[in-house]
Amino acid sequence: MTAIDLSYRRVDRPQLAAMRLIGTACVAFGVFLSGFVIAEPAPYELWVAFLIGIWFILGLKISRNVAPLLALFLTFNVGGMLSLTQMRDFGANAHLDGPIYVAVSTFLALSSVFYAAIIDDSEKRLKLIFNTWVIAALITASLGILGYFHAFPGAEIFTRYDRAMGAFQDPNVFGPYLVTPTIYLMHGILIGDLKKAPIKGIGLFLLAFGIFLSFSRAAWGLFSFASVMLIFCMLLKHRSNAFRLRILVMSLTAIILMVILLIVALQFHQVSDLFSTRTQLVQDYDGGHLGRFERHRIGFMLSMERPLGIGPLVFSTLFREDEHNIWLKTLTTYGWLGFFCWVSMICWTIYIGFRNLLKERPWQPYLMIAWIVILGHVGIGNVIDTDHWRHLYMLIGIVWGCGALEQQYQRSLVRREAAP
Repeated sequence: MTAIDLSYRRVDRPQLAAMRLIGTACVAFGVFLSGFVIAEPAPYELWVAFLIGIWFILGLKISRNVAPLLALFLTFNVGGMLSLTQMRDFGANAHLDGPIYVAVSTFLALSSVFYAAIIDDSEKRLKLIFNTWVIAALITASLGILGYFHAFPGAEIFTRYDRAMGAFQDPNVFGPYLVTPTIYLMHGILIGDLKKAPIKGIGLFLLAFGIFLSFSRAAWGLFSFASVMLIFCMLLKHRSNAFRLRILVMSLTAIILMVILLIVALQFHQVSDLFSTRTQLVQDYDGGHLGRFERHRIGFMLSMERPLGIGPLVFSTLFREDEHNIWLKTLTTYGWLGFFCWVSMICWTIYIGFRNLLKERPWQPYLMIAWIVILGHVGIGNVIDTDHWRHLYMLIGIVWGCGALEQQYQRSLVRREAAP
């Protein structure tokens, strides 16, 4: 039985309808937990791992449209397992952190396939996923903002190095996590009911302020790129002059309000000092001796001599810092095999999104937003490791799930045309 069969079983049976409703609510709760990763393993891992097992035991299928994603991810993690055999060459302990790292990678891979499969099963889950993501992002962004300004005793737990990080372990993950729900709210303001625009606008600026206070250059760049790409794609899709005027007016209004917000924020010395430091294109740890860029060069040369990689987390023991480059990370941690699978998966994902980007479908807005943010992650992946970012795997699953929905739709058209 294929995944498309699962969507159209006899739902008149109360038990099946109730189970599907409960299952969808559990998925939404898992998405909500993705915004709270203070310690590992986080509740997100435990809950989603439970969901994956239960859903597939109860009959969720992986269709032929999602199967390539599973194959690429499994092969990718086989590369990580092979790299474990190389750790002792560098005096690393292969019995602790390394296997755990690969185990987490495997879980995240399965979570991406899971999201693709449940979306392939029912497109209606997309709206619930994005709305729940917005709620989680608003809560964790609020914690980061309150923590940054020390709004209550102990609030500093939600900051690191005087940067907001919300309920995360790192500001550089906290900031990019907020981008997708921010773009989703922006999309809703541009095409939705103007009566709801003020509420969405408040949420948008709260998330944007959280991104700003993360002082993550990757998050800033990702947000800027995604905003511009969203407007560009919507101008391509909606060609009426009235709609283009609406986008122009709202975009200018948003830019003006953002500038005002920035000016107000910079009146705080704590904000202005860190902002001036973070806006420098090259930091000391980027261009100095064994800085980020020099580590990239040495790491790529080392990887050419190590086809199986050097093992998870070994790079930081050799050069004091992690790779901070996803392409180098896949080479050192997953070997040439993992690198090939990761590049193939990213290229395939981008192709699926691009091919279906502007088609008039119920799932088109969700596909467009996920594809744009993934494209931005490909860019920031040159200066940061993203192989363990939970939200990135969710985005990849969304694009593949929407691609599978499009294949279902095309097959239904063929059957319809073939019918007498």
